[in-house]
Amino acid sequence: MTKELSDKKRKAIKDRLQKKKMKQQKPATDSKTVLGTTFLVIRGLSVIFAIIISVGVVFGGATGTGYLMSLISDVKLPDSKALTDKINTIHQTSVMTYSNGQKISDISSDLNRTKVTSENISPNVKHALIATEDENFEHHNGVVPKAFFRAILGESTGGANSGGSTITQQLIKQQILGAAPTFKRKATEMVYALELEKHLTKDQILTDYLNVSPFGRNNKGQNIAGVEEAAQGIFGKSSKDLTVPEAAFIAGLPQSPIVYSPYNANGTLKSKENMQFGLDRQNEVLFNLYRNNYISKKEYDAYKSYDISTEFIATGTAETENHGYLYQVVYNEAIDKVYDYLIKTDKVSDAEQGNDAVRDSYQKQAAQKLSEGGYTVTATIDQSIYQAMQTAVANYGRLLQDGTGENQTGNVLMDNKTGAVLGFIGGLDYSTNQNNHAFDTHRSPGSSIKPIIAYGPAIDMGLMGSASRLSNYPTKYASGQPIMHDTSAGTQEMMTLQDALDTSWNIPAYWTYQKILQSGQTVQPYMNKMNYQVDNYQIESLPLGGGIEPTVVQHTNGYQALLNGGEYDPYYVVDSIKDETGKEIYKHQKKPVQVYSKATSSIMAQLLRGPIKSQKTTTFFGQLTNLNPALASADWVGKTGTSDDFSDVWLMVATPAVTLSSWVGHDVLSPMAPLTGYNNNSQYLAHLANSIYQASPTVFGIDQKFTMDPSVTKSTVLTSTGEKPGSITGGTYKNVAVSGDTTTSYWAKSDGAPLTQYKFAMGGSDSDYTDAWTKILGNQDKK
Repeated sequence: MTKELSDKKRKAIKDRLQKKKMKQQKPATDSKTVLGTTFLVIRGLSVIFAIIISVGVVFGGATGTGYLMSLISDVKLPDSKALTDKINTIHQTSVMTYSNGQKISDISSDLNRTKVTSENISPNVKHALIATEDENFEHHNGVVPKAFFRAILGESTGGANSGGSTITQQLIKQQILGAAPTFKRKATEMVYALELEKHLTKDQILTDYLNVSPFGRNNKGQNIAGVEEAAQGIFGKSSKDLTVPEAAFIAGLPQSPIVYSPYNANGTLKSKENMQFGLDRQNEVLFNLYRNNYISKKEYDAYKSYDISTEFIATGTAETENHGYLYQVVYNEAIDKVYDYLIKTDKVSDAEQGNDAVRDSYQKQAAQKLSEGGYTVTATIDQSIYQAMQTAVANYGRLLQDGTGENQTGNVLMDNKTGAVLGFIGGLDYSTNQNNHAFDTHRSPGSSIKPIIAYGPAIDMGLMGSASRLSNYPTKYASGQPIMHDTSAGTQEMMTLQDALDTSWNIPAYWTYQKILQSGQTVQPYMNKMNYQVDNYQIESLPLGGGIEPTVVQHTNGYQALLNGGEYDPYYVVDSIKDETGKEIYKHQKKPVQVYSKATSSIMAQLLRGPIKSQKTTTFFGQLTNLNPALASADWVGKTGTSDDFSDVWLMVATPAVTLSSWVGHDVLSPMAPLTGYNNNSQYLAHLANSIYQASPTVFGIDQKFTMDPSVTKSTVLTSTGEKPGSITGGTYKNVAVSGDTTTSYWAKSDGAPLTQYKFAMGGSDSDYTDAWTKILGNQDKK
């Protein structure tokens, strides 16, 4: 909560407190008569009877008892020892580990809690809690039927939940079930409470409750649980020494800990106006103590006039723990997995999950369980690789700087067979920049998207083969804007797909994508399967990186799919989660999605050797050869990418075993130097790859090779057209035989390459084909 509540929120809280005050009963006199007691019993029975009838109406005539039985019929009676063990357990600190079991970090809970025995808790606190939260605590067996039915009726009719939980039920909720507002949880809570009361004394239940309940914030701004931390953090004394006014203030906190706490999130005392909520709550507790005969009228008046705020201790300073990129990535994914586990365990329906209150409740439970449940979260991160990557960015991040401002980087190393993230770099230095550029930064991929969104799908659809030709004649977008490659408007030729990839020409990719659209097909299924977000598939510059902004980890996953037999394995960083008993509550399950055919994958792998080995757009291979010839001997493939004005540069490299990515750019979109991608990023990534190799020589799979899948169709085609020898008709030509040098073209469709046709290439205008055929047939005649 901020230092000052908004007027609207403050008014809402005041209204709620006023309604609660109006519901308070008048103080009992010392001369209660038998007649008065009888009246109260009759009134209570009447309320129960009325509620049972109401529930019956809501559920088509079912009796209240019948409805209750239907709620609890599926609840399995808990083992008494297991139940009491869970109640008495103050959960351990959770931990996250590397894949080898070595600790990454404890999982922060931001919760201080100290367990104390019953004799170290002042009776004043116990009395105040009973009088305010559960005045019948000493007499009921864990459940108050009237309150329970009232709560069920409120939920059944869509009204507000009026509560109905005894202290025993609240303890069950906090220690075992959580606070999700579902019928099943409410029924389970009731059964467990009845069972718990058979095995623990009232004082044991009360003591456990006071040891685990939340009490807001202390004078350091830290969240606190348990009466001892509350006493120390608010009044600077032990809970056994609390006076009646102090006990009344503390006993009132659990109802709304943050609102009633006297401290802000930074540990400073709240303003007088905002502090008044807690002081008013204290007065309610004092009144309840008087109403239930724990204190006299004289004591009540004296305590009520006493200003307890004079005893609040001064602001202190809390020690803070600075987590890095790795902690945040593992924590965020673990939260999602624990949430899914809780939803599945409680059998929460899809309809219930659509309820904001239910969803929010389970999200809070997941965070609490993860931080305080004694869980062990095992990550996919290889310790030696991760540490080597951090050392590399510390030593070689300087190579990325080009005088245009701080160039940040994001890098990911991913296992191609599983999608597991083995290591990553979130940025140059977490202490100075907490933006995770590997997992959170969304930027244009530039030309690195071409194999994913244009060439891969076109080959998969059977529209082209590895030796197909593509137009690189100058052309324009529909707006009239020329399609440029840096400063070049084209090369006046029908070039090979390999040349288009190696130099990363833009016009061939544009025409390839247009060919897909003109064929009546779409790449949307491909992108959806790989979880790329594309709002508009009609954007003309989409195959050049326009209209799509993946994160580094997502784009790495795209290359993983393209190079892994076309099989997409969603990336993950959490391999397993175990609870404090060692029970595995989550284990990653491989769920592959076939995106491209195996034929397409193997054809693209062969083609993508060119951009790396030719060094036309990156010096990575040369740099790596100089650093580590053995590592350079791996079967490297990949692609570069640059967005408009050199605002982003990408280098995606891979072997059959892993994909390693590198993005470089400013946090604020602005140009870098023209050669930052070609030189700087290439040199940096070579050093990074070498550092990873030194830490784990086998990770790159140097002995593995990309191979051509048996499903690939080989076609002997004319080198000049990329299609089989034949005769053409078109333009000024009619049935003209075309011959010449041939080559092998690999196709993903079974019938392979078509016969040579007049418009043999991807794209191009009539005048472009006139020029192209003049060159082809002229060379043919010369031979």
